[in-house]
Formats: sequence, structure tokens, C-alpha cells
Amino acid sequence: MTSALYTRIKTAPSYLALMLFGLLCLVSIGNSAWAQTVPVNKQIVMVPMRDGVNLATNIYLPEGDGPFPVVLTRTPYDKDGVDNSVALYNERGYALVSQDVRGRYDSEGENRPFETDIEDGYDTVEWIAAQAFSNGKIGIFGTSAPGITSNLAAASAPPHLTAAYVTVAPDSLFYRSRFVGGVFKESHSGGWLRGQGVSEDMINAYRARAVLDEQWRATDFLFHRQNVQIPVYNVGGWHDIYAEGSLFNFVYLQNEGHPAARGKQKLFMGAFGHGTLQGDLEYPGGGLINGDFEQQMRWWDYWLKDINNSIMEEPPVSIYMMASARKGAVSPLNRVIYMRSWPPESDETRFYLQADMSLATTVPAIADASKTYTFDPANPVPTMGGQNLGADVGPRDQRDIGERLDYLRFATPVLENDTVVAGHVDMELYVSTDALDTDFVVKLVDIYPDGYEALILDYPIRARFRDGQNAEDVKLMTPGAVEKLVINMWSTAQTFEKGHRIGVHVTSSNYPRFAVNPNNGAALDDVTTPANTARNTIYFDSTRPSAIVLPIVTKPL
Repeated sequence: MTSALYTRIKTAPSYLALMLFGLLCLVSIGNSAWAQTVPVNKQIVMVPMRDGVNLATNIYLPEGDGPFPVVLTRTPYDKDGVDNSVALYNERGYALVSQDVRGRYDSEGENRPFETDIEDGYDTVEWIAAQAFSNGKIGIFGTSAPGITSNLAAASAPPHLTAAYVTVAPDSLFYRSRFVGGVFKESHSGGWLRGQGVSEDMINAYRARAVLDEQWRATDFLFHRQNVQIPVYNVGGWHDIYAEGSLFNFVYLQNEGHPAARGKQKLFMGAFGHGTLQGDLEYPGGGLINGDFEQQMRWWDYWLKDINNSIMEEPPVSIYMMASARKGAVSPLNRVIYMRSWPPESDETRFYLQADMSLATTVPAIADASKTYTFDPANPVPTMGGQNLGADVGPRDQRDIGERLDYLRFATPVLENDTVVAGHVDMELYVSTDALDTDFVVKLVDIYPDGYEALILDYPIRARFRDGQNAEDVKLMTPGAVEKLVINMWSTAQTFEKGHRIGVHVTSSNYPRFAVNPNNGAALDDVTTPANTARNTIYFDSTRPSAIVLPIVTKPL
């Protein structure tokens, strides 16, 4: 992606930035793509779906008589977005097919994002297979939203779908990505839906659907991934909105998926986000592997052309290990590591919150220790970086939040040795509240010697969903009762270097990254009940030992 294009995104109005970013994701397959001319071999057809709706589809054929292997992408960002990159595929002997998803641009039907893409993906793949230009070997690819449609097509198991190359897509868009810990991702999900022309009424309806329902089960990849029978190359970024999904999709398909898929998966996790990283950190070589496009072509050559290019003999996992990364002073510990599996072997280590606001690996000795603060929904803690969409992305300095009474900072002493964290992170948090419902937010932070608080992970939990998001799991809090919450902090690969400190920040809001809890215990679709302040208490003593659980790697990677 060119710096000029990134600048356009960064300075565009928010809704336009999201649309520009989505389009850029679709066609960001190598800088040379932007220099290509619009193809003259473009055919536009309407492909019928099983319910009679026709989807607008571009077909770009290489020179020659064919038939050809085909690569397909299905997008809500305009099928014509690939025009400038067609030659890159056609020159390699691949037919390229690009389709507007249902209800977008030139396609017929109702725009209900991702709710019909299992069936539509199947119908499109099998339609292509029946055409004279196709040799019956079809790959599907996409970044972000087109990556989601790729996964959903794979979950429908069309007989002629041979392989997929999926960049930054979730394992569960509706259930575990649109809602994290039961909290709606406001700027990401709400902003994206708005940019897709979805009405405010429909967005409000989505926002109220944190409880798992049958419609989510029918349309979410999480509940259909067992049907995937093909090799999938998953590409993700540690600062990306779908970081955990890229990991989980690989791990599941590689180890537990359909027998036809097991052992045939690939994963690359880079140090990038869903937009330009903000803050004073940089990760050389942390972008898309081999520019993304060349690796994608190696994947297609192996699976669609039967070219033995050794890609399947290479380690299935490549991850970028992040470390001290201030601009102009990047540590050599920032590097790509190759593995046979994910996660690596590690020791589950608890760093306990202490009464003096430190972190230590020993359980607090004090019998009674806590901090209470007032969480006012009208004055939420502002978002400062994180795994956001298009803007305010990445490891920003959390000092910019300033000192707030509702924002607690804990930190280890200065580290005497490098501490390597690689794998899944959880936070065990003992809390109480005087509200029927409230939120708690935890951040994992790399604190530099000069005090820079680089955000690594930040995740919430809505108290009513502390036992899960199934209908039978939901229950309000008992005011004053102490409960243990386990917050899913997702995963990372981060070396906290000697001279740094590990930080944990605790609060109750992070807006606009996450929707603000009104603390009133009302139904999620109730927008009339007034919001309340909440008195929230965090405990860290011998009987209520709050701790972040870090996977510490002690063997060389």
C-alpha cells in the first residue's frame, strides 16, 4: 500500500475512511498493482443464486484458449476494485473473478452483511466450475470483508473449491468479534456497518444482539468451520481487529478440522494492524509476508497448478516476535520466527496486582486490599490506540490518557532479563460493583525506560456476560458481592525487554473502541432507561488475588 493512499485514508472523514480502507484491502496485493492499466478482457455477467437473486460478477481471462485455474474474490467494496491488479493474475495463467456481494453495488438483493455468504459463496464457486473457461480448480481470496466471505464460502464446502488465501478475517464475526466479552465494538462494527449504508435502526438492532441466537449460529463461521475441507493460508496481524480469529482459524483447521483439511494449513502473523500503526513504534519486516502477493501466488501455484514449489515443506507457522521498537531504535529482537505449531511451549505465569500498585509473580500477602473508583458513562476513558479499524491503530502511548481516578496502573519492577510472552493471555480479576451491570477493561502494556506506555492488548468484559453469551448464562450482578471475572485478552507475541516493565491497566471503559455500559442493568435494546454511575472495586489480596496470566516462553524460539 502506498504512503499516499494511507495518507488519504488517515485524513478522510471517518465513514469514508472505512470504505476507502476496505477497497484498499481488496486490491493491496503489491505496489506494482497500482501501475497496471484497466483490463480490456473484462466480462460482466449476472450470476444466479439459488433463490433467484443475481450477483454482478467480473470475469478476467488470461490470453490463450484455456481452460484455466480460477481465483475468486467476493466483496462489498465494489467488484471493479481489482481492475488495476488483473494483469498480475492473468500473466501467471489464472482467470480472475470478482463479485459484488448481495445488495452491494451492481448486485441484486438485500444488503445484510455476511448473512447469506455461505450459500452465495457455494453457488458462485459451482457456477464458475461449470463455465468453459474454468478447469474446475478454484481458489478464493480476500482481505478483511472479502476474507470473511472467503471463509464462509469454504464453510459451505463447494466441491470445486480447492484452496483459500484469507487475510485478516475473524473466526466468529458476529458472536466473538462484533462483541468482545459481550461488549459491542462501537467504532469498528458500528462504523463499518454505517459505512456500508446500514441504517441506524439496524445498527441498534445489531448492538442489542450480544446474546448468541439461532441466526448467529446459522450464519457465523464459528459454527460451520468443521465443514471446511480445503487448505487455507491465514494471514493476520498482532495489532489487527481480527488477530485472534486468524490464529484460531489456523489452529482449529490444522488440528481439529475436517480430515481433508488437517495438516494442510498455513499461518503468518505479522506486526501490522487494520490501518496505519499510530504511536512511536515501528516493526521492520512486520508487514504482509513477501508483500503478500508473491506468497499468495506460491499458494495458488501449489494447489491450483500442482507445481511443487516446496511451500508445504516449510514450517506451517511464521510469526513476528515484537520487542522494543521505538522509531529509529528498533531492537534486533523484532523478527520473524518459524514454527511447526502455535502456540509454542510456555509456562503459564501469573503476575498479581499488588497493594502498592506493582505486579509480582507472588500471591499478595496482605489480607485485605482493594481500590474503588467511580465509573461515569458520561465521561468514559478515551480510546488511545489498539486493534481498531482504519484509524487510531496500534501501540499508542497510554500516558496520553492522563491521570484519572477511574484508571488504575500496575507495573512490575524494571525487568532484569528479557521476558518472552507468546500465546493466549487471560486476566483473572476479582471485582464488586454497586450496579446491576457494568464493564471492566484491562490493558497489557510494555513500559519503556523513558515511560512510554506501549499498548499491546486491551479487552473488556460486560459483567452480565461473565459466564458466557448463551441465553442461559446471562445474569446481572449482585451489588456488593465479590466475583471473579476471567477476561479473554486474546493473544500476542511480545518480548518485554530488559530495562522495560510489564504494565497492567484496569478501568471500566474504552470509548469509542467499545460501547459504554450505562450501568443500569436494562435490556440491551432499552435506550430510554437513564444511565447511572457505578462504584466499581478491584481486589488484590491473599484471598482475592487478581492476576494477569501470561504464557512465558523459556526455551529459545
